[in-house]
Amino acid sequence: MDIAQSKRSENIAEYILYLWQIEDLLRALEFDEQAIDRVLVAPRGFSESKAMLFRSWYVEMGNLLRREGKAESGHLDHTLHLIADIQDLARRLTKLEIGKEYRRAMEALEPLLPELKSKMAGKEIGDVELCFRALYASILYRMKGEHSELTDQVVKVISPVIAELARVYKGVEEGTIELKDE
Repeated sequence: MDIAQSKRSENIAEYILYLWQIEDLLRALEFDEQAIDRVLVAPRGFSESKAMLFRSWYVEMGNLLRREGKAESGHLDHTLHLIADIQDLARRLTKLEIGKEYRRAMEALEPLLPELKSKMAGKEIGDVELCFRALYASILYRMKGEHSELTDQVVKVISPVIAELARVYKGVEEGTIELKDE
């Protein structure tokens, strides 16, 4: 919860990827409150009141996954809505002066998009969600010790695109960047 809040205020991309990790952790723990407490809460050594707050946050996330029909797989609508907002930002940056860095980063990614899309067989998703899914897959591969040169190459090309989108998104939220249509 505290990590999620920190990531949300600092970097929207890290926040989304972190929540996806929490979703998978909750699934692995089978949404069991005792397992959640044992694995996610107790090791942090919180006071009882703080532990209760964190425990209820994790349990509520699990309940939300189940209510949205995503107990087995999929991502919370909340993160998918954020990705849609970032996709909208990306569309705007293709036309605005402030989008110069984004467009430069996308030029490097463009040749890989068809291959990435083919690996997402049957899913009609936007380029931004595709990038998030590829980054998350690379995290999972690394955790399993299965990353490859191709994975490293993809991350190397996707990371600047997502980093620039996260930077502009934060600036817009904070009011330090204004998106003016030309």
